[in-house]
Amino acid sequence: MTFYPDERIGLFIDGANLYSTTKSLDFDIDFKRLLEEFRKRGRLLRANYYTALLEQEDYNPLRPLVDWLDYNGFSVISKRAKEYTDDHGRRRIKGDMDIELAIDMLEAASYLDHIILFSGDGDFCRAVRAAQNKGARVSVISSLKSSPPMISDDLRRAADNFIELYDLEHMIGRGRE
Repeated sequence: MTFYPDERIGLFIDGANLYSTTKSLDFDIDFKRLLEEFRKRGRLLRANYYTALLEQEDYNPLRPLVDWLDYNGFSVISKRAKEYTDDHGRRRIKGDMDIELAIDMLEAASYLDHIILFSGDGDFCRAVRAAQNKGARVSVISSLKSSPPMISDDLRRAADNFIELYDLEHMIGRGRE
């Protein structure tokens, strides 16, 4: 990972994608350690966490995390997830945050030197290239070591750097009980 002490850094975290990746790798992110780690690597100006929430649920398991992030240095960008029943009668939830993340990342490219995207979603390829065209370096953090691999080949190629999430566990993982 190449970082420069004076570079302006922004984190853009696709919450659902990061959760799926860490679950596949069998570790949890310690978000406090994650912030500390990137604050050491440059001037962290932005730490955005994107997630969709089912608001009508009596208890939403994401709510404690979202509240903690919101009070501890992250900007939480959320919207209400939509619940529907598919053709087979199964309950499904839809809450895509890709557009919000892509637009925010592109806008931030005008004042950030280095964008760190926590996602393996190939839908971000065009946004990565657009941010690079504005002068920002883009590093993508996801995993090839998960089963299945969570990083799109196209996204890995589009990024300036690919960082294997599994290799960061010792820096940003929550200690095992």
